[in-house]
Amino acid sequence: MTTAQTQELDVQPTPLALLLLGREADPRSERGVECPGDLPSPSDPDLVARARAAKEKLGDKVFVLGHHYQRDEVIQFADVTGDSFKLARDAAARPEAEYIVFCGVHFMAESADILTSDDQKVVLPDLAAGCSMADMATAEQVAECWDVLTEAGVAEQVVPVSYMNSSADIKAFTGKHGGTICTSSNAERALNWAFEQGEKVLFLPDQHLGRNTAVRDLGMSLEDCVVYNPHRPNGGLSAEELRAAKMILWRGHCSVHGRFSLDSVDDVRERIPGVNVLVHPECKHEVVAAADQVGSTEYIIKALEAAPAGSKWAIGTELNLVRRLANRFAAEDKEVVFLDKTVCFCSTMNRIDLPHLVWTLESLAEGTLVNRIEVDRETEAFAKLALKRMLALP
Repeated sequence: MTTAQTQELDVQPTPLALLLLGREADPRSERGVECPGDLPSPSDPDLVARARAAKEKLGDKVFVLGHHYQRDEVIQFADVTGDSFKLARDAAARPEAEYIVFCGVHFMAESADILTSDDQKVVLPDLAAGCSMADMATAEQVAECWDVLTEAGVAEQVVPVSYMNSSADIKAFTGKHGGTICTSSNAERALNWAFEQGEKVLFLPDQHLGRNTAVRDLGMSLEDCVVYNPHRPNGGLSAEELRAAKMILWRGHCSVHGRFSLDSVDDVRERIPGVNVLVHPECKHEVVAAADQVGSTEYIIKALEAAPAGSKWAIGTELNLVRRLANRFAAEDKEVVFLDKTVCFCSTMNRIDLPHLVWTLESLAEGTLVNRIEVDRETEAFAKLALKRMLALP
């Protein structure tokens, strides 16, 4: 592809996307890339037994968290499963656990460190398990965006709302500027609160969750929303556009949920008559508009639990979870399929595998602390402020 074609398609290369995983680190990135230690072979037939033995040796000193999108081989060792915020709160509720092993991605481990006590140590089995969405908004880019809003004369009217799927730096920025955090479950409440504080919202870093919540739940129009592109001068927006907008959406997205298309919905309806399409609100607006139901991972699970026998469901979220749900509900005569024909795992979430988990647990059992995720005090203080505002939402 030529440079001219790249510019025409608005494809912007980013150093974060070009990082080669190895023994190095990039402080600008939400995820680390150093993976120290010798991992056990994935073909070792004793991996399951080794994980059980190490976990048993650690006893109450370790608490293992498993995100819904994790592999089954990892989930089997989780003490609790859930979405990122639920897991972080579960960790905070276990003060006796010295080690919190977070089988998820980097921003989730950061949130757990922010919410747990100073005596607890949060560990991420693979430091390269990051989040492409979180990496789409760096602290430097967001600070520059705020300067643009200030120059346009609208910053004082703007309340930042940041999705839980963001780095600790972005959460701290949000707290420092009077904003709040949201999850996919409470985004509507967070936006209602924000519009009581100001006239506009800067929504970070997932444009789709922000747009879907504003239009679908709050009744705004698509014209009320503009997209700030950090790779363009002034975000690609004029001062007039910023003044007219109610929702200033950061140009970020989930690499998994962004793959689902309107064609995916049309195709599954044709293939499976009577199917119920249930998608995550990180999907594109046209996909959400065409779906029968929309909700978070926890919502999706509860919807299938309550579904009648014989019902058919096409789920638009990460494949590990969909496959697990399909196996679980097959016995209840509920058909659960992946919305798209293309297999779509979260590649960074899948970096947490059994060899990494075994290495982590065995290292801790031997008294060696590995891959600790630690947020600095100032960042933690402002990020916690934003999280507390979320917890206080009506």
